[in-house]
Amino acid sequence: MQLVWGDLSKLLLAAFLGGLIGLEREAKHRPAGLRTNLFICLGAAMFTLLSNELAPRDTGDHTRIAAQIIPGIGFIGAGSILRARGDLVTGITTAATIFVVASVGMAVGGGLYVTAIAATALVLCVLILLGLAERFLNLKVMIRAYEVTGPTAEQLVALVNGILEPLHSFIEDVAVAPTPRHVRLRFHCEGTREKHERVLESLRGSGAFESVTDLGPVQAE
Repeated sequence: MQLVWGDLSKLLLAAFLGGLIGLEREAKHRPAGLRTNLFICLGAAMFTLLSNELAPRDTGDHTRIAAQIIPGIGFIGAGSILRARGDLVTGITTAATIFVVASVGMAVGGGLYVTAIAATALVLCVLILLGLAERFLNLKVMIRAYEVTGPTAEQLVALVNGILEPLHSFIEDVAVAPTPRHVRLRFHCEGTREKHERVLESLRGSGAFESVTDLGPVQAE
């Protein structure tokens, strides 16, 4: 019974630590959010526990089951990496986070509680603090979505392109939605934090649109 409660406490700790990292990812609207990171951490801990329990009885090698976690997690991480356009590739941080979360689960399953907790704290610091530093130092290139409204789609596209031309930017992934009152034009634009600030300021300062809305990041790390 004591062994069962010990294993259960490990699974609960793994779920908690994976959930902490998942909450940060969920708050930033990343593809791998709360449930994904929680399940990965919990699953890695479970497989590590199974290795310890089944190996002496069946194979005698404690590492054979746990070793398969790494290629399995690599497969999941590869699915989160996308080539957005040009040289911009997104999802690498998400894939790396998944990889580290699995290692946290393995550490918990192996009884390395202090290591797992310290690793979780370090991951959160990197995701939060370094992310802020990248944006503050204007290093991060991201894709943001904007929406403008006006009389016709052709006129809106021409106006937006004219405004963005001096900024050496252009619109991508254009979507048009006519309404009884006007036409809504949604588009994506790529650039650093400062460049997006200039884009939004130029769109709003032009006075050429009925409304201008910054819809936020489309896909960032």
